[in-house]
Amino acid sequence: MYVQILNSRLYHGVCCFVLFFLAASASFNGFYEACHFHEISAGWEEGSFERMLEGTADRPYVYRRLLPDTANWIGRVVPQTIQVRLYNRQVSRPDSLPSPTANNRVYFFRYFVTYIATFLFALLAVYAMYLVCKGIGMSPPAAVFAPVIVILLLPYITSYSGFNYDYSELAFMALAVWVTLKFDWWWSIPIAALGTWNKESFLLFIPALYPLFRRRSPRFGALLRVATLCSVCLVVYLPIHLRFAHNPGSTVVVQWLDQLQFFAHPRILLFSTQQTYGLRVPKAFSAIPMCLLFWTMWRGWRHLSPMMKRHGQIAAAINIPLYLFFCTPGELRDLSMLYVLFLLVLAGNLKEWIGGCGVKTDATMVDQTLVL
Repeated sequence: MYVQILNSRLYHGVCCFVLFFLAASASFNGFYEACHFHEISAGWEEGSFERMLEGTADRPYVYRRLLPDTANWIGRVVPQTIQVRLYNRQVSRPDSLPSPTANNRVYFFRYFVTYIATFLFALLAVYAMYLVCKGIGMSPPAAVFAPVIVILLLPYITSYSGFNYDYSELAFMALAVWVTLKFDWWWSIPIAALGTWNKESFLLFIPALYPLFRRRSPRFGALLRVATLCSVCLVVYLPIHLRFAHNPGSTVVVQWLDQLQFFAHPRILLFSTQQTYGLRVPKAFSAIPMCLLFWTMWRGWRHLSPMMKRHGQIAAAINIPLYLFFCTPGELRDLSMLYVLFLLVLAGNLKEWIGGCGVKTDATMVDQTLVL
């Protein structure tokens, strides 16, 4: 019996890996076809791949250092002979990456590292979301398919442009929620540090973890944990901020006037389209997708526990005003602090749908299927 259960878990673990791998691959390909890594040749001088590596990009883009610093470090430690061999193989292949920067001897290896790292973060994001769904007790089918849907939607919600650190941001936020749910609070410290190194706004996501800390701590203890994690984020962010203080640009870009102008044009909200996965479809902020989004939120909200509802309320109270004042109009990826909330609402809808179809999701099934 034990061997049979072990074999079943192994098989379903492999199936989950294949499904997650394919979903992450499709999502990453959809992102890469639309945006690449914002090379200078594509017209993204402010935060281009080359300038990010060299540390000369405009603020605030230059603050997002995890992937550039990692690529630079690996580029220094890997022997040049290996890099030259890989470069010669790359340029000789007919299916090489469609980017002049990827085929530039100076940037090739670091571009290659960034390419692999971005995909791995996309895959990590799917697994992290899966663990969050399991951690709050979602049924196994819902825990599997909700992360797949979210990762596939990620290229779609980047209506104007996505960045490679979007995947790592999603991964770190989902990991922060899962670690807070399952482990002692200090395990969140490295997540907070890496998340801030990846993108400085991770600091603002930390207060949304307060309801999760309250599960195991009194009010003062939960506030102290949040304050400690915020301090960790500041310790990581401030040296980066000082290092690039003289770069062009600014710490934040005020865009509330652009937001007002954007919402003053109903035609944009009704008829805008974009190219995603090779198809011309309505933009994510247009009328039909937004109606579907609100419908999903309305249906799924009742499936959330009070703790996760409070998490979502705090995240929304922080993220929505920031979006309206400092973010590009119509760019839903800037509502990233709500990713985990959307994931759980979607999983709740899937759980209800699967339960309504008569699919068995009792404790026995949880123990014997889809357990990695």
